[in-house]
Amino acid sequence: MNLPNMLTMVRFLLIPVYVALFFFGERYAAFGIWLLAGLTDILDGYIARKHNMVTTVGMMLDPLADKLMMLTVMLSLLWAGDLPWTAAIAMLVRDAGMIIGSALFHFKGKKTVPANWMGKLTTVFYYIAILFVYFQWPYAIELLWAVIIFSFLTSLRYVALFVRLNRKMEA
Repeated sequence: MNLPNMLTMVRFLLIPVYVALFFFGERYAAFGIWLLAGLTDILDGYIARKHNMVTTVGMMLDPLADKLMMLTVMLSLLWAGDLPWTAAIAMLVRDAGMIIGSALFHFKGKKTVPANWMGKLTTVFYYIAILFVYFQWPYAIELLWAVIIFSFLTSLRYVALFVRLNRKMEA
């Protein structure tokens, strides 16, 4: 258990804190917890790469922590009536597909593709779009849909990279 993986574990622990704050009406504090989770994500990735501390466990847990936090925020906004069901379902289908696919391939002994710039950009775009939705700013839902479409394109890119990587491994 290295420092980047401990920071990832902190993100898992921040999820129930976010939920408690949001559902007790402390939206600003909950938002702060969500931002803190995002900062730990940036920090753990930076430390892992800079100090050569990237681990297989970290490559699996880091995106899972990110997806679970985003799912939690998404469900809280859905519950509050700030997020349309259609957008929530699209986001859930994409994220569930990524999580399940990655886990299945990992357990089948296939190589998984680590996060790349498109994945990181997708995360940044999601944070921006959810920020707009969270505070109900103008064009929030339109921006969110643009990000959802971009996220599906990013997922297709990951699938192509995965196929290419594992084709090389089999050759």
